[in-house]
Amino acid sequence: MNDKEIRKFKKRLAAFLKNFEDCFGRRELASHLGTYVTGQMSDLQRKSVEPMAKAAGIEPRCLQQFLSLYGWDHLRVRDLLQQRVAREHAHPGSIGLIDESGHVKKGRETPGVRRQWCGRVGKVENCIVTVHLGYVAGDDFHGLLDSELFLPQEWSEDRERCRQADIPDAMVHRPKWQIALELRDRAVKNGVVFHWMTFDEGYPQNPEFLFALDDRGQHYVGEVKRTFTGWLAMPALLYKRRPGAKGPTGHFPRLKKQAPPPITVENMMRYSPQVRAMAWEKFYIKDTEKGPAVWEAKAVPVYLQRDGLPTRPHWLIIARNVEHPEEIKFFLSNAPAGTPLEVLLHVAFSRWHVERCFEDEKTELGLSHFEGRSYKGLLRHLIITSLTHLFLAEVYQAMGGKKPPRPDGLPGPHGQLGLGPLPVDGRPAEREILGSSGPRPMPDPSLEPAGAALPPQSQTHMAA
Repeated sequence: MNDKEIRKFKKRLAAFLKNFEDCFGRRELASHLGTYVTGQMSDLQRKSVEPMAKAAGIEPRCLQQFLSLYGWDHLRVRDLLQQRVAREHAHPGSIGLIDESGHVKKGRETPGVRRQWCGRVGKVENCIVTVHLGYVAGDDFHGLLDSELFLPQEWSEDRERCRQADIPDAMVHRPKWQIALELRDRAVKNGVVFHWMTFDEGYPQNPEFLFALDDRGQHYVGEVKRTFTGWLAMPALLYKRRPGAKGPTGHFPRLKKQAPPPITVENMMRYSPQVRAMAWEKFYIKDTEKGPAVWEAKAVPVYLQRDGLPTRPHWLIIARNVEHPEEIKFFLSNAPAGTPLEVLLHVAFSRWHVERCFEDEKTELGLSHFEGRSYKGLLRHLIITSLTHLFLAEVYQAMGGKKPPRPDGLPGPHGQLGLGPLPVDGRPAEREILGSSGPRPMPDPSLEPAGAALPPQSQTHMAA
């Protein structure tokens, strides 16, 4: 936004930020929040502390100390942000989004920096990685609710280096999937309801992540690698020791010796007569710059392996791009029997929302522009950026989805702060695509009748 556009929303922004005033104690600190948020919305090319402070006519050290030294309750700001989303943006088909983002950094003082994979540039780079929790409510609202630094093992083992970066002694290396669970649980405690969760294939590499969601009663549809394993049929179990059997007693139940090993989902698709016999169904996903995206999919029950034993049935969803059949995705879901296949695909393909959030926050709000050496400063920057995004998301929603102003000279991303791809449940009716008489549009999950079912063959396998 330019100065004129920011002035247009000045009263609305002041009313929005007033909800967080009690987190600061002093009016001066609350005013620094307004300066920071205004700077992030401005048309500055660089949204780091120094240019934002100079644009506001204050000394850069004021904002630097605001981020890293001054005593205000940034964790309460985060809690109030989540509580506001829970209160004002509840939705019967809400989706939680888990993903990570890399931020290229020079030097070695930025908290958590090291040479590691950076998805932003698509290669190993000197960067920090942050794990994020996003939220989608319907077709006109999305944003990031929480963020946390991924602390590499080498940092965790060097506590003196951590102390120099203001990283608490209690903060140690955790896998990204554990951080994701912490973010999800914290939002739930603040009243956020996720009817669904979705994530990329990196998180279920440790199946304990899926089992943790199962134990929480959290429905999900997440992508898995083609090497993910399970059974298409319940393997035989031994429940008690056979009379006269010799050797150690062992634990019961356990797999029988003749039980087949689990196989990869790719081999299920390629070689299982059961899966190969199932018909593909076409689904319109969304409009893209190259035209409508159409995928075809099928779903089959599978049993996962947990502690050496099969779990209850989960859904394996296999989807392939109609125009590029070599592009195949595998998704896993713990949705109950009777969940429509199109609903599972709606959730599975909702990850574009979090990618849009990253793009908007990086290109328009300066998410990656943090230049400090303090973990507290980094965390406060992440929280304020989510707060700024929430304000703009509410402006966007209040304007009925009309594109809000964005900084001059920046690329125009197709998303909530830009033009925006059509939501999956908003395609024009009765459109013919690729010669098909009707790939089915994917509906809003909240609008599906409870009795709607997956394809008959899938339902039969589930009953078996």
